[in-house]
Amino acid sequence: MRIVVRNTDPIDHELIVGDQATQDRHELGTDTHHDGSVPGQISVPAGSVVVTTYRFDGPGRLLYGCHLPGHWAYGMRGTIEVRA
Repeated sequence: MRIVVRNTDPIDHELIVGDQATQDRHELGTDTHHDGSVPGQISVPAGSVVVTTYRFDGPGRLLYGCHLPGHWAYGMRGTIEVRA
């Protein structure tokens, strides 16, 4: 799936797609820049549009969110439900 993210905020964000373990790693980690080399993990500078891809292996739920300091706690996260 191709994912296009448009950041109209005056501050940077990121998009991390993955399971809870992936989200936990990013929330506790120090990697603050994602160049798009990992599918579903991109930095989104203020005022920019970026594209990533992600392959869903089948039906289920995945999480997405922003893990820049305080963003996850502020509610910048959600769930993707993949249906068959």
